[in-house]
Amino acid sequence: MPDAVGRGFGRLFGRSRAEGRLTLLPYVMAGYPTIDATVELLLGLEGAGADGYELGVPFSDPIADGPTVQAASQVALANGMTPGRATELLAAARRRGLRGPVALMGYLNPIVRYGIERYCAEAAAAGADGLIVPDAPPEEAEELERACRGCQLDLIQFVAPTSSPERIKLAARAARGFVYVVSLTGVTGARAELAAGLDELLERVRAATKTPVVVGFGISRPEHLAHLRGRADGAIVASALIDRIDANRGAPVEAAAAFLRELRAGADGTVAAAG
Repeated sequence: MPDAVGRGFGRLFGRSRAEGRLTLLPYVMAGYPTIDATVELLLGLEGAGADGYELGVPFSDPIADGPTVQAASQVALANGMTPGRATELLAAARRRGLRGPVALMGYLNPIVRYGIERYCAEAAAAGADGLIVPDAPPEEAEELERACRGCQLDLIQFVAPTSSPERIKLAARAARGFVYVVSLTGVTGARAELAAGLDELLERVRAATKTPVVVGFGISRPEHLAHLRGRADGAIVASALIDRIDANRGAPVEAAAAFLRELRAGADGTVAAAG
């Protein structure tokens, strides 16, 4: 495997901070729009300026995901995507030269059925740097946390607008890699505007931890990313990127790369901030 940024996200965020940039982490659904396209999408996004990746593992009941990601998940499942196949695609991307850190995003039920220790070991061997598991809160993730530690994988923790101060502190203590800040109350999906109250939420999370803070849900425009510079360490763009791919099925990699370059301008501060 080529020398990646490193096991974990720490060095990535440190470099972005030093350069005054917002870390940009696009979401790619493994197996969407086709299995063969997954590796090409990851490599194309990196060439367009992606810093790292959230690689989705499809599930039939993705409770945190809105219509766009759910639809992509169904396509991926119909294409035969499984947790094991997703790690194989990541390994293939690493062999092709993918360097940025990757967090595999999936749900607990398929991981348990696959075998927690087996899944973590295979993810690490394939070149994953962490796991994002929305339905595994700290109180219920002891076995998963132990397996991640054993494989040097970061287990990402979530906070949301509804999180109490105590809940934020709990997630901050357990977080490895970064804290995933859900920007709004609801499921994933592109929004025209950033959620009201997001800045205040980011201030509360930053006061509770020195772990990097990454915003997801509803991020869809370069102006959103420009606004987050200096307020967060990074941003995840999922539904808006899938929408762009879906609208350009004949050239998904080119469409994704073009959109990523638009977003990169916001992350680097060369476009005006929203709000």
